[in-house]
This record gives sequence, structure tokens and C-alpha cells, in this order.
Amino acid sequence: MIMPLTSTRISPDWPCQVKTPGSYDWERSAAKWLRELIPARYASYPALIRHPVLLARHAQIQVQQEIRVARTALQTARAELPMLGLPETVIEHTIKLYAAEVLQLQHIARSVRAVSEALAGRSTSR
Repeated sequence: MIMPLTSTRISPDWPCQVKTPGSYDWERSAAKWLRELIPARYASYPALIRHPVLLARHAQIQVQQEIRVARTALQTARAELPMLGLPETVIEHTIKLYAAEVLQLQHIARSVRAVSEALAGRSTSR
């Protein structure tokens, strides 16, 4: 079976776990990936299961909150971690960990945005 070409342009941030928009079952792969980004208790809510665009919106909010948390942890680490009696090497390692996490979460946020836009385009064309 030949699949029609789609006009959807894939972002460099498109997650490898999600099939190309317009391909067979791509929405299901998008929903599966998005569910992995949110707390498990949300992933089973019927509204989020039935409406991938709603799921994408919730994932965007969730990732933005995680970015805020990681930034706060990074910004306060040097002042607060010594008070916990942690060795300097552990503090430095933790700061690097938080910095790397912020970068990773920013990439995930861009990926969620790309998937959200593709899902929104699909739902508005119905």
C-alpha cells in the first residue's frame, strides 16, 4: 500500500519514538510517547486517552513544570546543599546533573510542541 505524501514538515526536534505525521498509526505512537511524559495517574483519564490534543497540552504543562523545578534546584544548589553536609564533589556533580536535566527537558519541551502542533493540525482539518 502506498501512503500519500504529507505536507507536514518534520521538526529537527521530532521525537524518534513518534511516527511521521500522516503515516499509518502515527497518532497512536504520539499518544503513547506523550503518556510516558506525564504522571501515571493522568495517563488513564478517559479524556486524555480519547483526545490526543488534550494529552499533548497536559504534557506541555507537565514538562514546563519540570523545567521550573530543575531550574530552581540548579539555582539553589550552591547555597543549600552545603547546609546538608554534602561534600563539595557531590555538590558539583549535582549541579552538573541539574544543568544537564534542564537542557534535556528543554529538548523534550520542543519535541512535545512539535507533536502538539502536528496533532492540532490533524484535529482542525477534520
